[in-house]
Amino acid sequence: MPSTRFAPPSEVPGLAARRIAADILDGVLLKRRTLDDQLDGAAAHPGLKTLSDRDRALMRRLVATILRRLGTLNHVLARLLDRGVPTDAPRAHSALLIGAAQILWMDVPDHAAVDLSVRLVQSDRRASRYAGLVNAVLRRCAREAAQLIDELQGQSPDVPSWLLARWSAHYGEDTARKIAQALGEEPSLDLTVKSDHEAWATRLHGEVLPTGTVRTLLQGSVRMLPGYDDGQWWVQDAAAALPARLFGEVAGQRILDLCAAPGGKTAQLAHAGAIVTAIDRSPNRIARLQENLTRLSLKAETVVADATEWGEGHSLYDGILLDAPCSSTGTIRRHPDIAWLKQDSDIAALCDLQSRLLRKASSLLRPGGLLVYCTCSLEPEEGEQAIAALLAADSSLSRVPVTASEVAGLSEIITAQGELRTLPCHLPHADPRFAGLDGFYAARLLKAP
Repeated sequence: MPSTRFAPPSEVPGLAARRIAADILDGVLLKRRTLDDQLDGAAAHPGLKTLSDRDRALMRRLVATILRRLGTLNHVLARLLDRGVPTDAPRAHSALLIGAAQILWMDVPDHAAVDLSVRLVQSDRRASRYAGLVNAVLRRCAREAAQLIDELQGQSPDVPSWLLARWSAHYGEDTARKIAQALGEEPSLDLTVKSDHEAWATRLHGEVLPTGTVRTLLQGSVRMLPGYDDGQWWVQDAAAALPARLFGEVAGQRILDLCAAPGGKTAQLAHAGAIVTAIDRSPNRIARLQENLTRLSLKAETVVADATEWGEGHSLYDGILLDAPCSSTGTIRRHPDIAWLKQDSDIAALCDLQSRLLRKASSLLRPGGLLVYCTCSLEPEEGEQAIAALLAADSSLSRVPVTASEVAGLSEIITAQGELRTLPCHLPHADPRFAGLDGFYAARLLKAP
């Protein structure tokens, strides 16, 4: 047998998950990399392959909790640090965030949270001299944090001020605070099922929402859940499942899904019997979309192309779904990095792209056809104002108002103009874990016959 005399001691359980969590946090907050890029695909953190399913789930929850509560965490740490967070050792800051998040919001014993954060800084050359500081601050956090958090009552520190100001101006201060509060809750898992909604809700220990989505609190890899391998359902927020339904009966119709990946709406349309052409500019995203369709035993034509330039020589479509690239501020509860990666200045460039895509979609729509435009943004420039500008410029299009009966009677998600506007604070529930929706906007337009 090989000698083990000089073999390194085995690592303390849970430390690897926290080290990778720190790396990913640094990626978001210092390098401005998205969580999706760091968690999946070719550019994902290489250490993820070494984690058990349990540690991978812990790491994801750690990162998401910190990003959801970043403003509160920074307030608490600022109050506990006489000289502020060390600026010459990023790992010390990450370790403090990780330890405090576990103490405040996760089912981790305080002593374990403190010990593992101390070990985290001890293993980093630049941060190791702050081990005593991290130990002392986190022990104080366990004793004093509740009082420090009380100082924030009536405030919304976990939403960047520019976003909160936007929402207050458009929705009112009370609704903006409710949105901010909803974004602090860990979202449930929403599934669009092919059939037998009640049976799948029972099997997955969830419930059927009024809109037909199955919502469950199960966590971990979705690939391990019943029905995944059989292609009985796909992951899709309840709000994201609404726009494709605005076409009504689509069996046999030719529907173009622009900017289609990751493919939830493509799957809905194909399952409803539409002849779907799905376009996305990313080869990797189209490949993933096709993999999902194969798993679901559904068919659609897939095309890798820039939607603003595609369509020359193609016949016109009965319906077009345009889920346009946007700031994605409506999905912060599922993608909490968005709050800290996006900037107010990003929106103007996105609006220009949305305008070009809308004009392209109109040019590909047959007379009498329907265009459904949607974004997962809470910003009016990317929703209501985009459609108002299109209607002012294109007299061939007119609104077809959405009715409450089309959205399970949820009249609160329909605007005065008959457009769809869901907010994260919509769909309340006695159990807050089952509450909430992604923020979505959708409008339905008719091309004059």
